[in-house]
Amino acid sequence: MDILKRIAEKREREEKLAWEGTFGEYIEMVRERPELAQTAHSRVFNMIADAGIEKDDNGKTRYLFFSRELFGLDRAIERLVEEYFHSAARRLDVRKRILLLMGPVSGGKSTIVTLLKRGLEQYSRTDAGALYGIKGCPMQEEPLHLIPQSMRPEVEKELGVRIEGNLCPACRLRLKEEYGGRIEDVPVERVLMSEDDRRGVGTFSPSDPKSQDIADLTGSIDFSTITEYGSESDPRAYRFDGELNKANRGLMEFQEMLKCDEKFLWNLLSLTQEGNFKAGRFALISADELIVAHTNEAEYKSFIANKKNEALQSRIIVMPIPYNLQVTEEEKIYEKLVRQSDLSHVHLAPHALHTAAIFSILTRMKDSKKQGMDLVKKMRLYDGKSVDGYKEADVEELQNEHLDEGMSGIDPRYVINRISSAMIRTEAHCLNALDILRAIKNGLDQHPSISKDERERYLNFISISRKEYDELAKKEVQKAFVYSYDESAKTLMDNYLDNVEAYCNWTKIKDPLTGEELDPDEKLMRSIEEQIGISENAKKAFREEILIRISAYARKGKKFDYNSHDRLREAIQKKLFADLKDVVKITTSTKTPDENQLKKINEVTATLIDKYGYCPTCANDLLRYVGSLLNR
Repeated sequence: MDILKRIAEKREREEKLAWEGTFGEYIEMVRERPELAQTAHSRVFNMIADAGIEKDDNGKTRYLFFSRELFGLDRAIERLVEEYFHSAARRLDVRKRILLLMGPVSGGKSTIVTLLKRGLEQYSRTDAGALYGIKGCPMQEEPLHLIPQSMRPEVEKELGVRIEGNLCPACRLRLKEEYGGRIEDVPVERVLMSEDDRRGVGTFSPSDPKSQDIADLTGSIDFSTITEYGSESDPRAYRFDGELNKANRGLMEFQEMLKCDEKFLWNLLSLTQEGNFKAGRFALISADELIVAHTNEAEYKSFIANKKNEALQSRIIVMPIPYNLQVTEEEKIYEKLVRQSDLSHVHLAPHALHTAAIFSILTRMKDSKKQGMDLVKKMRLYDGKSVDGYKEADVEELQNEHLDEGMSGIDPRYVINRISSAMIRTEAHCLNALDILRAIKNGLDQHPSISKDERERYLNFISISRKEYDELAKKEVQKAFVYSYDESAKTLMDNYLDNVEAYCNWTKIKDPLTGEELDPDEKLMRSIEEQIGISENAKKAFREEILIRISAYARKGKKFDYNSHDRLREAIQKKLFADLKDVVKITTSTKTPDENQLKKINEVTATLIDKYGYCPTCANDLLRYVGSLLNR
C-alpha cells in the first residue's frame, strides 16, 4: 500500500467536500432538500437509521450503527434509540432533556458516546448528513437564523422547515458592521464536524472546582482586545470558544456530569428547556446540540437524593446501560479486546473465551422465582438456546422479573485483565479454558470491591463454568472421533424426521431397498429422544413441535437443517456419541497406546487442528483432559 498516495487521496476528498456560497444559494438548496436544516437530534437519529436497521424473527430491532462495536446490548440500544433519539428527532419534548447513560463500569457507556461522536464526524462528510453554517461563525450557526423573526412563519411554510433560534452576538454584529444588514450577502460554508478541530463535537470534563472556570463551557472575555473595542459586551472582545459554543449543531459529551460543581450545571437548565444559555454580558445565546452524560448507579442515587438538584433532575432522561447477559456476545467482547492487544499472537484454544464468558454472565444474573429455573437454564435461554419446558415468552418474563439485572457483577475489564495476565506469565503460546479459569480465580483476592460472600459465590460460578466446559470438551473430542461426523448426523436426522412425519400423519414409510411399506421405527425415534430426556408421555408433543418448526421454516422459504433445532441437534449428537464413549475412553486414557490406538489419536488430533481451530499443544491437552474426565 502506498501510504503517501492514500493520504493525498484523502486530502483531495476533504477538499472536494468544501463548499462556499451565498445565503441565497443556501436558500435554494434548502428548498430542494429541507433536511439540510434539520436539528442536531434529528441528524443523530438519521445517522443511526442510515447505517441500517434489522428485525429478527421475534420483531426485535437491531441497529447496525452500534452492532460493530457493542455486543449484547441490543435491548438497551433499542430502547435508547426509540425512546430518546427517535422521539427527539420528531421534535417531541424529549429533545429538551439531557441524555444520561447510567450503568456499571466497563458496560459500554463511553463506547456509545464515542461511536456517536465519530459517527457524526463521518456523517457530516456524506450527502445525507451534509450541514451548512454561516462562514466565520464561532458556533457554525444555522444560516436560516439570518431571517428576521417577523418573516419566519411564511418562510417556514414556503421551504417546509422550522426555524428555531437567533443569531449569536458575533454574527449579529458582523451582519450589521460588515454587510450593512444585507442578509443575502452573508457567506455560507459547508461544515465538516471534527472533535479535534472543535467543530460540532465537544467534550467537557470537570476538574478541581476551585480552579476550573465556567468559561470552559460558555467562552471567555479576551482581555487583550478590551482596550481596542472598549467594552466587555462587544462580541469582538469575547472568545466564543466554550464547549457549548463549539458543540453547536452537533453533540457535547459531559463527562462525570454528576460530580460537577453546581455552577457548571446551571447553564444546562435553560439550554435544555429553552435551547439557549447565558454567556458574558450578552443576551441569551441559542444552541442546538445533543448533550450526553454518563454515570454509574451509585453516583446517580446520590445525585437524586440531593434536593438542590430537583430542577436538573426533571431535565434528564436516564437510560440504563446494563452489562451484556448473553454468553456468545460476551465472547465477542473478549475477542475484540484480545485482537486490539499486542498479544494476539498467543493462541486461545476453542471454548477458552466462551468459558470465561459463562463465568461473567453467571455473576451478573439474578435468581428467578420461576419454579424449576436455575441460573444455568436462564443463561442458556438468554443466549437463545432451547431449554426443555420453556419458550420465547418465558425469556421476556424472566427479563422483566428483575429490571436492574445486569447492573452488577464482574465487568469485562476484569476478565480481560486476568486473560492478559495469564498470557504474559505463561511461556506457552497457547491458553486453554482451564488456564483462564485459574487466572480468574487467582485474581478474585486482588479485586478491591469483592466481598467475602461474593467471593464464595464467584468461586461457585467458576466451578459451574468448569462443568460447562467439561461437557463441551467431551463433545469436541467425541465429534472428532466420529468419521464424517456431519454426514452421519445429517443421515441420522433425516431418518428420524422421516419417521416423525409418518408417525404424526398416521402413514407408513417406504423401504428404499425393498419398496415395502413399514410402520414408523419407534425404537429409533425413542433412542434419539431419550438422549435429551423426552419421556414416553411427552414424545408426541415433541414430535409435533418438530413438524411445526419445519412448516414454519418452509413458509419463510428457509431450509430446516441440522442446526435449526437446538434440542434435536443435541439428541442426534448424544445418540452418535453413545456408541463411541468406550472407544474414546480407552484411546484417550491409555498411557501405552498400541499401533491402532496411536493412529486413531493422530487422526483425532489432526481433525481437532484442521476442523475445530486447535493447535498441536491445546489439542493434545484436550485429549489428555477428556481422557481423565471419562475415567472418573
